[in-house]
Amino acid sequence: MTVSTRIEPTILGALRHVRSGAPPARLAAAIDHAILPGGARIRPTILLGVATACGDDRPEITNAAACALELIHCASLVHDDLPCFDDADTRRGKPSVHRAYSEPLAVLAGDSLIVLAFEILARAATVDPMRSSQLVLSLARRTGMPGGICAGQGWESEAEIDLGAYHRAKTGALFVAATQMGAIAAGHDPDPWEELGLRIGEAFQVADDLRDACGDADDLGKPADQDGRHDRPNAVRELGLDGAVARLKDILGGAIASIPSCPGEAMLARMVQAQARRLMPATTSVAPGALGRNGHA
Repeated sequence: MTVSTRIEPTILGALRHVRSGAPPARLAAAIDHAILPGGARIRPTILLGVATACGDDRPEITNAAACALELIHCASLVHDDLPCFDDADTRRGKPSVHRAYSEPLAVLAGDSLIVLAFEILARAATVDPMRSSQLVLSLARRTGMPGGICAGQGWESEAEIDLGAYHRAKTGALFVAATQMGAIAAGHDPDPWEELGLRIGEAFQVADDLRDACGDADDLGKPADQDGRHDRPNAVRELGLDGAVARLKDILGGAIASIPSCPGEAMLARMVQAQARRLMPATTSVAPGALGRNGHA
């Protein structure tokens, strides 16, 4: 259950598919640029963790689900960076796709990744049609309207922002997709896994707010203080630095406590603890420590 042995080979296979036939070379290169080298692959790692905890009896389905989820995430980053949204010059320490290849190709690259994600899930129907269709529906709900990442981006154009709905859609949606799609891939009911996804998503949002407010572009691999520049809600602005750090620790503790009963429950708790250590920004003086099963230090 590692990025190197399961997620990356599946993603590379998807990229080979993109280059099959005689595609437009610059668009294919822009798609490569959007995906490689990858970031932390946090969402597909969580998906694999949940699937493994639930038995992972169809690894081909799990790999397809993890790949599709990461492609949607990468597509969202390409679109987020466009001048009409964040107008970011860098992503993951290199030029953003629209800076490297032009705005039209960035739009097309993001669109192509979204379509490719659903194509990968549709192809998985040859292994298990029922799980494939459930995965398509789950990912679609967390991508579009009314509660997916498109809705999250849409909230930024509203005169008044429903902060809870904004965070659940913009950041939480793909983490809910990660936990629920992991359960679906292993043949389990996805509903009990929604709370874990929401809590991890909320934790990631607060951690990202901390990094945006306290980090710098070199450490982040992207522009800092984007929330301040675009006058967006930010946990540090609302709670202060210490309050945001305390909130992050509370959320992570609750996430561990919310893990549904499953064969790999203890293993999954350890994985969430590991993600907690990665989420805690280095710019704060607070070390996450070892969270217990009930979330207490």
